[in-house]
Amino acid sequence: MHLEVWLDRDLAGLLSYDPGSNRFAFAYDPSWSGSADAYPLGPTLPLSAGPTTPDEHSARVRQFFENLLPEGQALDDAAHAYRISKANLTALLVALGRETAGAVRLVMPGAIGRDSDERRLLTLDELSERIRARPQMSFTVWDGKVRLSIAGFQDKLAVLEEGGNWYLAEGPDLASTHILKPDPVNPLLAGLTSNEFFCMKLAAACDLDTAPVALAHVPEPVLSVTRFDRYRDGAAVRRRHIIDGCQLLGLQSGYKYERPYGDHLDVRDIRDGASLTRFFTAIEVSPQPAKARLQMLRWLVFQVLLGNTDAHAKNISFYMTAAGPVQAPAYDLVCGALYKTDNVSQTYAMAIGDAFGTEELSAYEWAQFCIATGTNPSLVRKELERGVKTIRTHLPRVSDAVLQDGAVRDVVSQIAEVVEAECSRQAGLAPHIKDMMALAR
Repeated sequence: MHLEVWLDRDLAGLLSYDPGSNRFAFAYDPSWSGSADAYPLGPTLPLSAGPTTPDEHSARVRQFFENLLPEGQALDDAAHAYRISKANLTALLVALGRETAGAVRLVMPGAIGRDSDERRLLTLDELSERIRARPQMSFTVWDGKVRLSIAGFQDKLAVLEEGGNWYLAEGPDLASTHILKPDPVNPLLAGLTSNEFFCMKLAAACDLDTAPVALAHVPEPVLSVTRFDRYRDGAAVRRRHIIDGCQLLGLQSGYKYERPYGDHLDVRDIRDGASLTRFFTAIEVSPQPAKARLQMLRWLVFQVLLGNTDAHAKNISFYMTAAGPVQAPAYDLVCGALYKTDNVSQTYAMAIGDAFGTEELSAYEWAQFCIATGTNPSLVRKELERGVKTIRTHLPRVSDAVLQDGAVRDVVSQIAEVVEAECSRQAGLAPHIKDMMALAR
């Protein structure tokens, strides 16, 4: 089995799978690897590979492409729609690979319609009907096709926005420009659209590089997120290549949390998954390492002040460039502290020092973080105090603005309480981080 791997309109290489040996392989096309503008799919698949065994290469290829797939119920629905096994990665990539995150398109060589563009209008009435029908009908499948191949658990729909309308679109010159996210079916997560809308707007007001968002009502609430891996080129929509944190670190999607086996007492000390230490090491090869470290630190500080415990490795992305990875705008920002359910863990996705929760996070743990990541404690204090000040400055105005746009008042007020409490907590810790450095070493 072979699949062409395109990066937008450029043939980047060929993905192969041998069922006899159960091995994957990927080889760059010479026209791509020899280009002056060439960049790798990701750090684990460099343009010029060093010595490696077939098994090692296969594992890296499998890991990279597996991370393109949706997770949870969306993956179940996709497998059911195409009557393929969830364990059959090759079949899933064939079915879902034409519209993924970033610039990657996976196409069967010589496939019919491989170069054709398609679009059809998505009316607000149809969207509303499908949102209400989710308990009986998968939100992933439209017109007999899976319209979402974007990693994540939440219901999402990738659409092209044009002339004030939304379209279902696909093709080499047409791509989705926005992600639509309705409230989850689970009533315990009601108001999640308002939550994310408020948090994203607050982040943008505080100068965190953030994906633009809007809140629509059809009449059900729908969060519209502008894709930062797309851009307009005349009538065409071009794709920009991004990778998520798991692809940057060379991890399977199941290792997006630092504690990949969970928080149970027997396994909580196994920390083989994504971690802040790994991220700060990985971004040292960025074109501007100092800028990259500051951007990562500001992203982390905002997650803490927001009460977002679910900031895992698939909720952060990076543009891949010839000069190295560059962190992309923030997305999926929510105040997880509002949801005391099994669906939302109250432990941090990645520890700060050895702290996996806000109650554990002390100046000593921040000092441990500084030592582990090589970060100046004075800079951490500065960014914590800066974050607290900017949030307190903008919180009232942003709260009023999102309420005018239709956000749920109770959700906004509860988030404001959580954020203010966290700001007070971190403002008290910040001055003591430097003093803790000697004890933390």
